[in-house]
Amino acid sequence: MTYDDFAKLDIRVGAIVAAERVPHTNKLLKLSVDLGEDTLRQLVAGIAAVIDDPCVLVGRQVPVLVNLEPRTIRGIESQGMILAADDGGVPVLIHPEHTVPPGSVIG
Repeated sequence: MTYDDFAKLDIRVGAIVAAERVPHTNKLLKLSVDLGEDTLRQLVAGIAAVIDDPCVLVGRQVPVLVNLEPRTIRGIESQGMILAADDGGVPVLIHPEHTVPPGSVIG
């Protein structure tokens, strides 16, 4: 991968404003994420297996790949992707050291 490839990625800080389980799945959550400037995105994330109560995610900030083509997952349009670390097959959410404005660019 070159720097130019990396520069094509638009990664921003998003603040989770709502989270719920996707019915009939063990792995998926539907998230509403604030990306600043009155921009809310709906995302489907495969992190339900490590989150007992999705409500604990509300208010957390996560990195979001925002220039990903939307994709329908289990009938729900996902308009981006949260980024997480992989710890032996277990997703681990990453977040800023302190709160930053939603939509802040990561790069």
